[in-house]
Amino acid sequence: MSPKDELAALVRKSRANVFLRSDFSSLGSAAQLSRALRELIDSGVIVRLGLGVYAKAKRSALSGRPIPVRPIEVLAPQVLKRFGFRTYQSKLIAVYNAGRSTQLPANIVINTGTHRIVRKLGFGRQFIQYENSAGKSM
Repeated sequence: MSPKDELAALVRKSRANVFLRSDFSSLGSAAQLSRALRELIDSGVIVRLGLGVYAKAKRSALSGRPIPVRPIEVLAPQVLKRFGFRTYQSKLIAVYNAGRSTQLPANIVINTGTHRIVRKLGFGRQFIQYENSAGKSM
């Protein structure tokens, strides 16, 4: 069985929606893995969310192009959890949930607590923005 077939089977069987490149390191060399991941992206089995970060894909009902199975605002906290970071709701979402505002933020913002994260995560035109509460009580 080729690394591409093994990788596709692993993705299909997995209950997880997000994958890190390190999850597949046992399937072959770095070059084989890169080639297999590229082929799966081209065939629409997975989509790339960032450097070494992938998500299961489905076909869009509107365009027919591959899109993540879940929205990016759901997948991003899962990715950050895999990297060992705890996430919180953003300040603007907290204000909205408390009833002090009727406006929802236009962008996807994730509060990372006291951690400063510069990793670019997203898909298409939607990318995650980070805020932190360093020096503030949560």
